[in-house]
Amino acid sequence: MMYPQRPARNPFFRRPLMTRILAIDLGKFKSVACVFDAGTNEHEFTKLPTRPQDLHDLIVARAPARVVIEAGSQAGWVKDLCEALGVDIQVANPNHEGWRWKNLTRKTDRDDALKLAKLSAAGQLPLVKLPSARVRQWRALIEYRAKLVGRRTAVKNSIRALLDRQGLSHTAGRAGWSQAAVEELQRQARPLEDVAPEELWRGQLAMELVALEQAEALIRKVEMKLNALALADERVQRLQTIDGVGPRLAETVVAVLDDPKRFKNCKQVGAYVGLVPRQYESGQMHRSGGITGAGHRLLRTLLVEVGWMALRFNSHLRAVFDRVCRQHAARRKIAVVAVARRLLIICWAMLRDGTAWRPPRAVPTP
Repeated sequence: MMYPQRPARNPFFRRPLMTRILAIDLGKFKSVACVFDAGTNEHEFTKLPTRPQDLHDLIVARAPARVVIEAGSQAGWVKDLCEALGVDIQVANPNHEGWRWKNLTRKTDRDDALKLAKLSAAGQLPLVKLPSARVRQWRALIEYRAKLVGRRTAVKNSIRALLDRQGLSHTAGRAGWSQAAVEELQRQARPLEDVAPEELWRGQLAMELVALEQAEALIRKVEMKLNALALADERVQRLQTIDGVGPRLAETVVAVLDDPKRFKNCKQVGAYVGLVPRQYESGQMHRSGGITGAGHRLLRTLLVEVGWMALRFNSHLRAVFDRVCRQHAARRKIAVVAVARRLLIICWAMLRDGTAWRPPRAVPTP
């Protein structure tokens, strides 16, 4: 059966499809697409709303060999759409040094789209791997829990500041938020509509306690779902065999690393999470600075937090800490970063090899 061919808009679109690249500079509401011919460097721009249906219609109409976008909040559904249509997609890393704009007098959406297309055609585009939709949703829920914890901490700090302004003391540490301590705070609070102008702080305290209760309830609900997902994932259970590692760190490592075999060695894993030192070289000068701080901030933070706690439970990590610290108080932060990096590498190796935790006999050099 013969199908009628779609008439081409101009001679540019009659060239072979294998050289056609569709580069899209995604905006929140509007996007700019560049249809680029890698064989002749000819290109054409078009604007479209940033909606799945409009992007679907553009891809079907242009039939590109490849779609190129930048990593961002909308990159996930664009990737899913391209995969559903059977179109190859490249996701650029806008934080890479080679992608940054420097000393330019003009930067527009068209310039961004054209640069994406040219770098992709030349094979010089710094790429980032986007995980599957399931992993992206898992990561989002993990990060949402962290935001809820931050919200709860902000409410607690607000309550402490409120009491300080009234010259009232509050128990320090976790004991200050025990059931008995919260009940004492509730006895001091009053509904805002019932308090006199001289005691408005009691009404504010009542509202902050409501916010604290709501945050606690949301955290419990999210953790119930995360715990269920962790119990169903053998990789998360395996990482929890490490002394001192709990479900929150284990699930974050699994979700962020995703496919451990995409890393060639432990240096790449450390660099991916930003736990490697900055390098400064000039002539005969070779110097290492602080950690780069690149990559997934939540995972890096959890590794450092668990690193401090694991010193009490994990003799191997404690030995790493003592080896780097050398009994100098000024080196404690440097040592715990080494512990965090070592813990990450152990988790990566266990995921890569499918093995359980086995404490090393000797302490390797961090």
